[in-house]
Amino acid sequence: MNGVFPDIRTTNGSTWHSIAGNMPPALAGEASFSSSGTCIATQGWQDAWIATGGSSIARILATRDGGDTWNAYDTPLVSNPNAGGFSVAFRDPWHGIVGGGDLTGNSAAQAATSENGGQTWTLTTKPPIPGAIFGLAYVSGLEHENDWGHRDNWDNHGHSGHEHDRSVVITTETQPNFTSGEAAWSPDEGQTWFKLPEVSGYWAVAFASPKAGWFVGNNGKILKISF
Repeated sequence: MNGVFPDIRTTNGSTWHSIAGNMPPALAGEASFSSSGTCIATQGWQDAWIATGGSSIARILATRDGGDTWNAYDTPLVSNPNAGGFSVAFRDPWHGIVGGGDLTGNSAAQAATSENGGQTWTLTTKPPIPGAIFGLAYVSGLEHENDWGHRDNWDNHGHSGHEHDRSVVITTETQPNFTSGEAAWSPDEGQTWFKLPEVSGYWAVAFASPKAGWFVGNNGKILKISF
């Protein structure tokens, strides 16, 4: 609207104010796919990311200060009126993954990772399942946060020392009916992938902990996944 995304923000949960004036200009045709709400990710109190598509470039819109200022960063994901970034997640303020694809074909599932808060992105190994990535999630689940909303106990490589911090689960859907996609997981943020057998028809996935994750999908289906 008026060339920007009409974002609103709350600081108390009950009143909301527009921060559209803080947003970078939108590209022609740019949009965020609904993706069960996972087109937006937050981490801590200040960091947030929005995945976009629908235009000539799939982008990540990112804030480091709770929405006061935003930057737009290009991703290498395919983008057109039916394609782009659908789902984004970050495991800490710097390391994240975005997935997407093209809704008009079943061979364009893509994912990319960032090690600098979303400023630059690198394509992962191609996921081994057809369709477009409708949802993705880190397996790490909830972790302790310090007073700044960031996780403690990182090592020199930005890892927090938890076994599944780099593990990612994705779920796809396939056209024309978007009811028969598959799922896969990666222990290393997309360098290697493994299919999840007989998991099909789910639109989203999320984890409360490595032992408590859920897929949700068509016809009210819910499937629990544990690592």
